[in-house]
Order: sequence, then C-alpha cells, then structure tokens
Amino acid sequence: MTHLRSPATRRGTRPARPDTSRPDLITAAAAALFVAAVAYAGVLIQRRVDVLYVEWPPLYAHWMPHVGPGTVAAPAVAVAVAVHGPVLARRLPWRRLLLASWAASLAWTLSLALIDGWQRGVAGRLTQKHEYLLAVERIAADPAGSLRTFTDHILLTAPDHWPAHVAGHPPGAVYTFVGLDLAGLSGGAWAAVWVLLTGSSAAAAVLVTLRAVAGERWARRAAPFLVLAPAAVWAGVSADGYFAAVAAWSVALFALACRPGARRPRSTALAAGVLLGVTVHLSYGLVLMVIPVVALLLYARTVRPVLPALAGGAAVTAAFTAAGFWWFEGYDLLVTRYYQGVARIRPYGYWIFGNLANAVITAGLAAVAGLRRALAALPGGIRAHRAGRPGGAGGVVLLATAGLCMILAADLSGMSKAETERIWLPFTLWLLPAAALLPARSHRRWLLLQAVTALLVNHFLFTGW
Repeated sequence: MTHLRSPATRRGTRPARPDTSRPDLITAAAAALFVAAVAYAGVLIQRRVDVLYVEWPPLYAHWMPHVGPGTVAAPAVAVAVAVHGPVLARRLPWRRLLLASWAASLAWTLSLALIDGWQRGVAGRLTQKHEYLLAVERIAADPAGSLRTFTDHILLTAPDHWPAHVAGHPPGAVYTFVGLDLAGLSGGAWAAVWVLLTGSSAAAAVLVTLRAVAGERWARRAAPFLVLAPAAVWAGVSADGYFAAVAAWSVALFALACRPGARRPRSTALAAGVLLGVTVHLSYGLVLMVIPVVALLLYARTVRPVLPALAGGAAVTAAFTAAGFWWFEGYDLLVTRYYQGVARIRPYGYWIFGNLANAVITAGLAAVAGLRRALAALPGGIRAHRAGRPGGAGGVVLLATAGLCMILAADLSGMSKAETERIWLPFTLWLLPAAALLPARSHRRWLLLQAVTALLVNHFLFTGW
C-alpha cells in the first residue's frame, strides 16, 4: 500500500510549526496603546486642573533626559542577559542559577540607578524629604519609646508627625534602617546597599517558588525575565524593593512547605509565617500577600503548613504588640492620614486606570503578553488540577493569576492612587513568570523589549517617590 506523505515529510523535515505569536503581539500592542491613552488622558486632565499630582502621568516622574555612569553599564547588562541568559538558565546547576539570577538582578538594578548618578540615584535616594532616614536619628535616640508612641505621630495634625513614608508604613520599615544605624551602617549609602542587596534577591525567591509548584523547567525559562524586568527602575533604590523580597521569600518558604515529601515542613512553614508576619509589619498593603499563600495551599491540597505558619505570624505580631504597636490601630490612622494629603484630591476614576498602566510599564510588555496566555490556560489548568494532574505550566498560571488578583484588589481598594510603579513592586513581581509561557524561540526579542522599556524610562524621565 502506498502511503500519502507531505513533501516536507518525504524530504525528512518536520512540518512547520504554526505561528502562535500573533495574539502575543496583539496583546502587547493593545497594552502599549492602553498606556498611551491613559497618559494622554492624564495630560488633558492636568492641563484643565491640577488634581493628579504627578508631572508625567501616570508615572510619578518628570521629563528630564539625562545620562550617567549607568548609561554604558545598563545596556551592557541588558544585552548580556538577553543574549546569554536563556542558554545559561538551561545549563547552570540549580544553585548556581539562583546565585547568578541574584547577581544579575543586582547588576541590572544598580546599573539602572547609576544612570541618575551615584548621589542622586543611589546614596541620596533614601534621604529625601519623605523618606525613612529622616526619622532614623530621632528613633535611634529612644527605640523602645518611639515604638510605644509610634501611632501618636501618624496623623498630619499630630505634633512632630512622621515623614510621609514613615507614617504610611508600620514601624518595621523604618526600624530596619534604625537597625542599620545602630549597627554602625548609617547614612544613605549603606541604606541603599541594603535595599539593593536584599531587593535583588527577589528573583531567586520567585525561582524557588516556581520550582516548587511548576517544576525546574519552567523556573529556568522564567529566570531571565525575573532578572531583566523594567521593575528594576523602581526597585533601585526604593525600600519597596526590599519589601518585595521579604514578601517573596515568605511565599517561597510556603511553597516549599506545601510540597509533598517536603523536608522539615513544619519548620519551613513556621519560618514562612515569621517572614509573612515581618512582611505585613513592613507595609500595610502587603496583607494582600495572603492571596498567593492561599492559592498555594489550594493548589497543593494541603493544610499542613497552616498551623505552624499562623504560629510564626502570631509570634511577630505579639512581639510588636508587646512593644507597644498594634497593627490595626496603625492602619486605621493611616487611612485618615492618607486622606489628609493629596489622596483626597486625586480622582479615583482616573487612577483606577492609571495604576494599571503603571503596572504594564513596571512588569513590561513580555509579562503582559504572557499573562494573556496564563489567563487563557487558567480554565484548563483548573480542570487538570481537579483531575489530579497539577504542576507544569499550571504552576506558572497559578502564580501569575495570584499576582494579577493582588493588583486588582489593591487597585479597587482606593488606597492606591499613583506611585504604584513603586508601591506595587511586591505584586507585579509575580506577573513576570508569565513571560515564561511565551515561545522559547522568541524569548531574546521579548527580553530586549523589556530592557528597552527600562532604559527609555530611566534615560528620559527622572523617577521619584
């Protein structure tokens, strides 16, 4: 019998793979148009009445084309990661990949910060008028007493009220820098080094999480995107980058504790709970990190880590409460302080879209295109999970969806009006793994697009917070 074969098969070649990239490109283009439309609307609003309180809507930045020491270093890091990152991510031993991702993320973040120069972009960032270091000397003179009376100075009407960032966060944030000061590492340069070193470890934390829930293959595919993220513009130098890393490591430990056959699951869950307790005492909004934690528990179909984790979180809360700070009292006063400032004027109707535009810029078009794939795969992933076939790409979909849910919850809350390119770093971080769902053959192009976004923002705008 004669078998009919295509010409390609008779020649011994594989049939051409169908092109699946068009929806990705359409999604990226639509996201770019969305950002442009939001920016244009913001310009029109600003021309009519100054209610947005940003000079380059939707970003908290102003137009200032400039170059600096990082102008040479940042493109060099970007090209190296885009060209060699995918190959190295496949070949490096796992532990070396974690260290390499941390180091590359640090190099990318620092080189971007140095576009603004050492003093303006690094050493002086955390010494500005709204920043934590302005309160360090005052608190260091009496750490215990300052903690007992911390909530007395949150409101603008309070005597000796705290600077905006100190008042806007639980005391864990500013006491981090007080601790550095008491250890002899005082000043903006040491604070910046701390933020850069800890914040850049977030890439490794997400890789650990991905390996636990999706498998090593998908973690390796995501690694270059976690390094070469536009979010690095705001992670360096910002305390929110440090917050993002602490939150990410708490999720990573939860993921490890949820794994079947996990080593020392109770100790790991206890450590995860402690870190989550620290996280919510760094920033009130990070209570939303409960979303990926609950998602991991549901995905793993286990409640084993819950009690040890609750014990760890309760221990941190109890320590702060015993020292004189009650989280709920602080949050209640923060809401009042928030609406004592420009938040009462900034229009919710604009910022509900402006915040999302900022998330697109921060996560990058590659993450947005990957998120489309994640959402499209979500129903199938749920069916596979119900059928007892978890893991693989479903784990990537889980984390990306959790990241999106955190962003939407924060957006709808009304407690995020502008500056979300910085404030939402702990949430947008979890959108980045979605880029791993894009076809591997296109990864270098998407990585270069991510890098170009960051380089354009940092060279043409001076970002602030």
